[in-house]
Amino acid sequence: MKLGELAKAGRNPSLPLILDVPSGELLIESWLRVLPGQRYVGRAEWKGRQVLVKVLVGDKAGRHYQRERQGAALLVEQGLPTATLLDQGWVEREGGWLTFGYLEGACSLWTLWREAEQEKPLSSAQEQVLADALVLIAHMHARGIWQADLHLDNLLRSGDQLHVVDGGGVNAEVPGSPLSRERVLENLGVFFAQLPAELEPFIEELLVHYLLANSEHALPLEALLKEIRKTRAWRLNDYLKKAARDCSLFSARIGAFGAQVVRRDEESGLQAVLADPDAFIVKGRLFKTGGAATVAQVGLDGRPLLIKRYNIKSPLHWLKRFWRPSRAWHSWIEGNRLDFLGIATPRLLAVIERRWLWLRGPAWLITELLPGEDIIARFQPYVDSCPPERELSALDRLFAALIRERISHGDLKGHNLFWEQGRWALIDLDAVQQHGSDTSFARAYAKDRARFLRNWPADCALHRLLDQRLPAVPGTSIED
Repeated sequence: MKLGELAKAGRNPSLPLILDVPSGELLIESWLRVLPGQRYVGRAEWKGRQVLVKVLVGDKAGRHYQRERQGAALLVEQGLPTATLLDQGWVEREGGWLTFGYLEGACSLWTLWREAEQEKPLSSAQEQVLADALVLIAHMHARGIWQADLHLDNLLRSGDQLHVVDGGGVNAEVPGSPLSRERVLENLGVFFAQLPAELEPFIEELLVHYLLANSEHALPLEALLKEIRKTRAWRLNDYLKKAARDCSLFSARIGAFGAQVVRRDEESGLQAVLADPDAFIVKGRLFKTGGAATVAQVGLDGRPLLIKRYNIKSPLHWLKRFWRPSRAWHSWIEGNRLDFLGIATPRLLAVIERRWLWLRGPAWLITELLPGEDIIARFQPYVDSCPPERELSALDRLFAALIRERISHGDLKGHNLFWEQGRWALIDLDAVQQHGSDTSFARAYAKDRARFLRNWPADCALHRLLDQRLPAVPGTSIED
């Protein structure tokens, strides 16, 4: 295949694929990242050795190719550890390629972080991952360069050495001279914004690792926190836009006669359900039927799923609903918000809306099924005693996250809170809301807290324990 042909190969060019470039054939064995018609990154064999190849095609290929070349050269010139550039080239009106030595056995810091992310905030394992990253970032900043797309997946550990990869995002102020304080704060803001917000109280402690490697500037904590919060808000908004359009994460088909969004990595496996969700509901185990919603557990090739259909009960009900996003769509967006913010909820797989000339009708939400117990069943043995501290601590973390992100659930009964893999997960997201003001959140949170406590008799030991333990927003009550 020629470079120009790859630009028309779509999202999943068939493998193995032989890419013919002037310096020899590249046998591509697997794709690591694909941006259709623009960028293809894969593991390949070239001249008898394993390599990583980046292929840039399409209208913007020339600009992206130059960025990749310049970024890779900057890393080498400044003595920073990175994959070796073995080959590069450009074919006019077709595209360009860069071939790097493959870091065999390398593991990204993101992978190492995922192994430790469920531990108590800033556990020793978490601190080690972040300390390693911050030391390398400090060395980059000391040499006058930064990576615009700075995240843990672009830092690879191979043996005892940490490498920076992805030269396309590497920039310089004055190569060889330390970055300005403004640029340092901005770049560290990008880095910390991608970590869980519950780590914010530990940022000053983590900065010590950076400053020991690069003490060129004093870094005011308040200024850094401002950058982090600004970047985090932008990233959340960008992610929620992606959850409603066709992109690398989601496959979307939206038009006047229907809307369907599905996680791209789940799309092929869900085809049967997407084609006829009602057929699966009929054969499934019904949890709720009739009225505004029908909920059923269904099986797909041995995998348990949950389908929630939002019904149109009557012409009057339709008149109230057709002009605004369905509750399925609302749950889809809010569930993705919770997931982005690190608040556990069942993995959302797909959302479907039936439409007629954009006027909305019935809708379906498809999620994974949580196998755990709800909090009513989980805490039943402890109504007159004390639940395990691990489960109480997880509850503390959930409520702290809801307060930090100003999120209310709207119906926090015990059957909507499930124990799953060491965390409490929220289900039934129809009324979930992230509030724009402290005042509106405070009132909604007070109602959530009161509803949660009503799961147990007011005179039992468990109710008293939770009432004492769960934070109250100062100055609020449901009567205010």
